[in-house]
Amino acid sequence: MVLGSIRRRAQDLAAEKTLSRPGESPGTLAVTPGAPRPQISLIAYGPEETVEKPILEPEDARQYLGVYPVVWLNVEGLGDTTLIARIGEVFGLHRLALEDVTDKHQRAKVDYYTDHLFFTSRMTTFGNVLETEQLSIFLGSGYVVTFQETPGDCFDPVRERLRLRRGRLRYCGPDYLAYALLDALVDNYFPVLERFGDVIERLEDEVVVRPQPDLIARIHELKRDLHAIRRSVWPLREALSALLRDTSPRFTEETRLYLRDCYDHVAQLLEMSEAYRDVASSLMETYLSSVNNRMNEIMKVLTIISTIFIPLSFVASVYGMNFHNMPEIDWVWGYPMALSIMFTMAMGLLYWFRRKGWLGSRSRLRPESNR
Repeated sequence: MVLGSIRRRAQDLAAEKTLSRPGESPGTLAVTPGAPRPQISLIAYGPEETVEKPILEPEDARQYLGVYPVVWLNVEGLGDTTLIARIGEVFGLHRLALEDVTDKHQRAKVDYYTDHLFFTSRMTTFGNVLETEQLSIFLGSGYVVTFQETPGDCFDPVRERLRLRRGRLRYCGPDYLAYALLDALVDNYFPVLERFGDVIERLEDEVVVRPQPDLIARIHELKRDLHAIRRSVWPLREALSALLRDTSPRFTEETRLYLRDCYDHVAQLLEMSEAYRDVASSLMETYLSSVNNRMNEIMKVLTIISTIFIPLSFVASVYGMNFHNMPEIDWVWGYPMALSIMFTMAMGLLYWFRRKGWLGSRSRLRPESNR
């Protein structure tokens, strides 16, 4: 997990070097070298019919605009600025918004333009390591255009509802589709945070039972990932709040009710992430306390052993002087007597330590018998 975090941070730093140079004109598109080439898929639908197909040329989407009530164009990969610019020309997307699409380090926000709305946020996945990617959504009259950094997303439930005609998605406009995508984005955070909850429980057990040095790196990795989630969720709440306050006709009043529910989910996510961050911070204190307690137990055992052998060493050293005038030197039972004295002293010390509660636990008092 630690190596994965370091590798991910190195990739982020490499991506930051590919942003537009200072002083370039607004709307300049710049992408990360090695980014996947865009793969374009289209879903055009209405109450009675759905068309789903991949397309190679952005201009092919024109034939569906105005024919179907809603056209959803999904772009996976940001490795071709020319293709992204052509998509912008087909749908009339603002150049500044397209620049934000290719700049993969945007915080969640919402921007309003003349004939469309632009929303961007972070989409999360959690395999061996936490991974986030930027999702950009354009909402216009009769269309929704989404841009993702890499193939793969959390929108399969939305596609399934469109294919099987489930719910009210097929009967609503593009604003409801944009809400459904945002709702899927937000709901995808919950299993990720549940995974973090499982990780925290395992770390708590290991910290208390088996505090090992590698736990420090794992706890720091956990705190860093939770901080990344908080950086994604906090501005997402502000962006959704801006959508709720918006008075433009992009979202109908009925759809705003669903957006309010989505906002409540984001608030819940923020509370969960804050709670997990507090627990992760306390794990380090628990680890240090466990290590100190373990060290104290070790020192107590060593001290008890040393204390027992001090009087034994004294007896052995006295009889090891071998003076001729010592009366016990020539006694036949002198050696057994010395061993008996040392054994009695050791047993007496052990009994005294146990009575004081320094070794093991004190014997419990018997409860009084019922009369």
